[in-house]
Amino acid sequence: MSLSDKVKERIRNFLEIKDPQGITINIEQLFDFEGETFRNNIWYRGDAGELHQFYSSLPDSINNKHFWSGKPTKGMNIRKIHTGLPALIVDVLTDVCTDDYLGVELKARQEEWDEISDENKFRDLLAECVSETLVKGDGAFKFSYDKNISELPIIEFFPAERVDYEYNRGRLTAFIFKTEKFFSKKKYILKERYTKDSITYTLENDEGKECDIGSFPELADLKEIKNNAGFIPAVQVMFRRSKKYKGRGQSIYNGKHDSFDAFDEAWSQWMLALRKGQIKNYIPKKLLPINPRTGEVMSANDFDNDFIALEDDTSEGAKNKIESTQGEIQYEALLQTYTTALDLCLQGIISPSTLGIDVKKLDNAEAQREKEKTTLYSRNRIVDRLQDIVSQVVLTALKFKDGLSDTKGEEPEITVNFGGYANPSFEAQVETIGKAKTSGIMSTEACVDELYGDDKDEDWKKQEVQRIKEAEGIVEMDEPAVNEDANTIGFGIDE
Repeated sequence: MSLSDKVKERIRNFLEIKDPQGITINIEQLFDFEGETFRNNIWYRGDAGELHQFYSSLPDSINNKHFWSGKPTKGMNIRKIHTGLPALIVDVLTDVCTDDYLGVELKARQEEWDEISDENKFRDLLAECVSETLVKGDGAFKFSYDKNISELPIIEFFPAERVDYEYNRGRLTAFIFKTEKFFSKKKYILKERYTKDSITYTLENDEGKECDIGSFPELADLKEIKNNAGFIPAVQVMFRRSKKYKGRGQSIYNGKHDSFDAFDEAWSQWMLALRKGQIKNYIPKKLLPINPRTGEVMSANDFDNDFIALEDDTSEGAKNKIESTQGEIQYEALLQTYTTALDLCLQGIISPSTLGIDVKKLDNAEAQREKEKTTLYSRNRIVDRLQDIVSQVVLTALKFKDGLSDTKGEEPEITVNFGGYANPSFEAQVETIGKAKTSGIMSTEACVDELYGDDKDEDWKKQEVQRIKEAEGIVEMDEPAVNEDANTIGFGIDE
């Protein structure tokens, strides 16, 4: 081997790249799905005491950085204020979506659905469904029958913590509905398993052990039911799938808990700054306020009697007098912190103007609609899912009713109607459409149809088009008929 070959061989050996060794990283998940649902529910309930208890109960490695888990120094107090923003977001977004629910139209069996809907107060049930699903991630409509309550199908909504799902090859195959029961002052969980083939019941104690359901007289009527209908009498509700918990839904609060905590801290600090920035009175002991009834010195109070006691000045020629000072409050810095924290809480969920925040009176209609875009995106996603979910609920209710009467009714075409949101005002539409008409890019027919839409029927719109054309001096005349037979055309000349 020549010298050059030896050098090349050594270079090849030197440039050899070895495969890296595998690295194992273990990450402990802090909450399971039920724990996550509980945390979301605590934020929605919005009770400051419950928030403090929840975060104080977490391990020190988690809660020592949160505002709601903070503990004051001995002898000091911390006033923790919850703004109620998480609940406000969900309640307003629920109203935005469900207030425009215009009902369901069926080409057949309309009266049957209307009767079921009225019996179950479906509009209120739908609002509950949207609110619970936004907070907890998912839920399910459950269909059942109890002749002691109603002769019609009973529709109930079970939120995420009260329902589990079973999947097979990615397909939903079973619902497990959980209901708390108390017997002899002990808590039990009744589980109802709904599948295409049957409905079965099991009972578990508070330790998760299965009990003999036959030993409880209150549950004697619960026996396995064979399902011959060929469908599961339940409908899953989920607006967005969770990336963390497979097969479950994602809460609208996902990734926002720390932002909510920081927002409460910013507001609490602002209120603390206002309190600490109040006028302070430095009063010598001889001049301290005294209770006229008892003669005792009155204690200081942050609200109506805030003072700092001073030792009396006994030097020659000294005069004991009350001095007052007031701290400087950094309003701009506090406002900037508050605004930034609020933006982080609302990003990707809802527009501030929808909540009535920072809406300038000088904004025109177009500017207001621009501010509503985030709300529109969230609403459109929810309404699109609701249209499919409500259709499934209607169809399942009618099939369930057929099963009760042992008949097979017609499967109707279902249309779920929702109204518009933040549509342009009539004046704005007239201005926009009028410009398009003047520019010659819209016909009279198109203008009338765009302006009135479904508010007017076709006959009225045709008459309106005719009135507008007549007012503009446009008269439509029938074209003269032309007869192609030359022998019948009179020229006034004798052939």
